[in-house]
Amino acid sequence: MSTSKRRREVARAKAERQATRRAEAAARRKRTNTIVAVAVVLAVVGGGIAWFALNRPAANPDASVPDAGVTDSPTAPVDPTPEPTPTNEPTDGATTAPVDPDCAPAPTPRPDDMSWATAPSDALKPDTAYTMTLATNCGDVVIDMLPDLAPATVNSMAFLTEEGYFDLTACHRLTTAGIYVLQCGDPAGNGTGGPGYAIPDENLPAEGADNYPAGTVAMANAGPGTGGSQFFIVYENTTLPSGYTIWGEVTQGLDVVTGIAAAGVEGGGSDGPPAQPVVIETATITATPAN
Repeated sequence: MSTSKRRREVARAKAERQATRRAEAAARRKRTNTIVAVAVVLAVVGGGIAWFALNRPAANPDASVPDAGVTDSPTAPVDPTPEPTPTNEPTDGATTAPVDPDCAPAPTPRPDDMSWATAPSDALKPDTAYTMTLATNCGDVVIDMLPDLAPATVNSMAFLTEEGYFDLTACHRLTTAGIYVLQCGDPAGNGTGGPGYAIPDENLPAEGADNYPAGTVAMANAGPGTGGSQFFIVYENTTLPSGYTIWGEVTQGLDVVTGIAAAGVEGGGSDGPPAQPVVIETATITATPAN
């Protein structure tokens, strides 16, 4: 074999070996890249799963609102100074869906922004019957007031009504065991509100069983001589200490209050915000001269 031919064959064999090595190297790189890509994908997916597990919102097993000022004392429903509690307050004019089928959605209560330094002067007319009508989202409650027995209280309640104080205020407290009352008249909506002045106690009943019978309307207080604007409507015969001014009697609409009571207390207790939101949309006074 000639030398030149031999060199050509050696060169061709070398080129073939180099081509084979390049092909094998390319195959190895392809396998490596595939493995790396898979690993990256798995890492991303795994990291995403871990992030979701660590950052997803926690489930809330109890979205109920705590009862306000629950105690075993028979005077609990008429203590106007419990600590404020969280509420599910509507915003931007939103309403809360009714629980009682006879109720409309409750409108948003007004701000607690009305106050006076002193009690109003006497403006009651003699020989005149006074009636307060509470137009609520659950129906009207009509109260015959007792100006002869509780003149200072009736005068104050009439004054506050005429000033629009009770308009768009929530009835913030319901009791359904032992004592049976719906408490209203607090623009703060949590048992702490008042008109800025106090009125004396009047027309206190005798101690004894059922001394606050169904239909009675009386003032809430934090002790003797501390009545303000908060009042309670008794919807079932109730026994209480003789310390709460009786100033009215429900003559129409007691069934409205019993319907609210039948819906129970928010959170399932026996003393706290009513499960059926109830708001006094307007309160009005009618004065009727005696014949």
